[in-house]
Amino acid sequence: MYRETARLLVYGGLKEDSILLRLADIFRDWEAGSCGRDVLVRRIYTEIRRLLELSAACGFDENLWHCYLTWLLMTDVNPFTLICERASCREGSVHTFVKSDFAIFRRLFHYDFSPIERDLDIDCFSTVCRYQALSRRDRIYNRDMSWQVRTLSRALARTRNGEDIFALMTAYYRQYGVGLFAMNRAFRIQSGGQELEFLPITNVDRVMLEDLLGYEKQKQELRRNTEAFLAGKHANNVLLYGDAGTGKSTSVKALVNEYFNRGLRMIEIYKHQFGQLSVILSTLKNRNYRFIIFIDDLSFEENEVEYKFLKAVIEGGVETRPGNVLIYATSNRRHLIRETWNDRTDMEHHGDIHRSDTVEEKMSLSARFGVSINYSAPTPREYQAIVLALAARQGIDMDEKELLAMAATWEVRHGGFSGRVAQQFIHYLEGLAKK
Repeated sequence: MYRETARLLVYGGLKEDSILLRLADIFRDWEAGSCGRDVLVRRIYTEIRRLLELSAACGFDENLWHCYLTWLLMTDVNPFTLICERASCREGSVHTFVKSDFAIFRRLFHYDFSPIERDLDIDCFSTVCRYQALSRRDRIYNRDMSWQVRTLSRALARTRNGEDIFALMTAYYRQYGVGLFAMNRAFRIQSGGQELEFLPITNVDRVMLEDLLGYEKQKQELRRNTEAFLAGKHANNVLLYGDAGTGKSTSVKALVNEYFNRGLRMIEIYKHQFGQLSVILSTLKNRNYRFIIFIDDLSFEENEVEYKFLKAVIEGGVETRPGNVLIYATSNRRHLIRETWNDRTDMEHHGDIHRSDTVEEKMSLSARFGVSINYSAPTPREYQAIVLALAARQGIDMDEKELLAMAATWEVRHGGFSGRVAQQFIHYLEGLAKK
């Protein structure tokens, strides 16, 4: 195994602590007889445990060894994979190196573990190559990654040579891209020192726009702007504002579910991370995806100044915002930043109050969102319609008058008319039915 991994070139940038390279070191020591049997077994078990942990996190199944090698090919960001992601990869000298690497991966796919298992009296490699997950429910939180890895793994196992793998992998890179962006639809960011890391959100709510009842004009405007963005046309940053619980955040989450296969991805950030927006944009601009930077419940108190970072990024900084990035924000406030009467202290000669420079400064942030969409609270009649529709969708068989009477009581006690309150009421009824 170590002889094979040493010959990897384009895909040779694996980290030294990767499972593959650590196993290669173990096999080298086993062949050289430079390590005791018990120590070798312990080192092998350590890597098998790491493989099981990765498999649980990514939803691998069946042949974990094949899934792991497939995952390496899918996530290795190198010049070749990035070129394949952005455009058709024309024939070139680098193809010789790539096809050689793929031939090595094919031999690793069919590696014979039986000699070391017989010598050390272990069967862990045979077990992971014929693996059955305890529960397929684990994939609820990583369906995209699990499906891609398992489907591609089966296809790679059937290849005859490096040319076959080349055809499969270039087709995959063109369709999905490379790395975590290819396998996940939503991310958070984590920074440590100078490093910026994108963390996949594996349990994304699978809501679709049609699941949000009402607000047809709002959803239509969101679709129009997002589809223009995906088509490479001019599109605007979007501010969704209005009453709490009306579906603003749900609408944005639904977009990334509906347009995932067209290359839409979402990066969720928080106020304290606005200072890193320029770094985030510089990382995203060279990728062949369309990114929505999602800011939920955006608002600022009077003494908060983070909005200045956001203003510069949206429009007004020296560096132009990349064409593959838009900012979608939700807020309960139309103008985002809290205003006070002290902001209106500028006076004209006749004593008329007018908007001061302070007010203009604060309002300029919301003005930089090219599209503003209002989500107002439903009327009592609309609230009733939402309750009836949700009850029918969930199969709740109940007299309509009784249902609406209970919904009215629930609304009084739980914060007024909104789609969220209606959904919570239906969840309450479902809980009663299960008792």
